[in-house]
Amino acid sequence: MNTPLQLARRPRLKDYIVPALVALACAGAAYAGADTTFDPALTKFTDFLEGSGGKIITVLSLAGGLIGLASGRFTLGQIAVPVGVGIGVGTGVPIVTSVVTAVI
Repeated sequence: MNTPLQLARRPRLKDYIVPALVALACAGAAYAGADTTFDPALTKFTDFLEGSGGKIITVLSLAGGLIGLASGRFTLGQIAVPVGVGIGVGTGVPIVTSVVTAVI
């Protein structure tokens, strides 16, 4: 049996449908083109991750893993995460950049 409290907690369907229909009606088409608005920011961020910024992130991740090891609790994640971060920062940026360029 449904009590008034349970009925009050149920979300009403129109609370979701009306905003979705408004958003759908107002949405315009998005076109990928030769827009270069964010190229300077992308270049700066990519250079940061591939250069000294990526090295700093990797070293900080490794330091966190070593501090965890020194505290007396050993988990494989304390070694695997810094290795994954280093690989991700070193090779992830060119892979993502090439995938995005290829798709667009």
